[in-house]
This record gives sequence, C-alpha cells and structure tokens, in this order.
Amino acid sequence: MRITCPICGERDRREFYYRGAALDRPDPEAGQEAWDDYVYLRDNPAGRTRDLWYHDAGCGSWLVVERDTVSHAILNVALALDADA
Repeated sequence: MRITCPICGERDRREFYYRGAALDRPDPEAGQEAWDDYVYLRDNPAGRTRDLWYHDAGCGSWLVVERDTVSHAILNVALALDADA
C-alpha cells in the first residue's frame, strides 16, 4: 500500500505508523458513557474508514487517511490539522 503524504509525496506504508480510527472526540462534559464508548468501543467496518497515521520515517506529520478496507484503495489523505472533524 502506498500513501501520498501532503508534504513528502507518495511513500510506502512502512514509513507510516497506524494509530487507529480518526474519531470525533466527545465534549469534556459529555459524561462517562460517552467517554467509555470513545476510549473502548471500536467498529471493524468492511469499506470506507478514516484513520490516523503518523509519518514516522518522514516528515513527522499526523495524517487522516480515508481508505477502503476491502480494496485497500487510498481515497484521500490530509494533514490532521486540515482534516474536517
């Protein structure tokens, strides 16, 4: 799999470190149930996902990678600071 870093260009996925699903963080006052769900519950979807990746062997950027888990196609890559929440 190849990921196109917005700063460094196309790179092999071995340069990146997968950090999990890019989830919307609950409001600090959301309550214990919302925070338990955020921290402990994860879906394992077949299809489109939004994941956080760290460009460890490159520029050190955090990226939001939209990809298809069935076809392994990369659909979009954005810097985490620029990605829509």
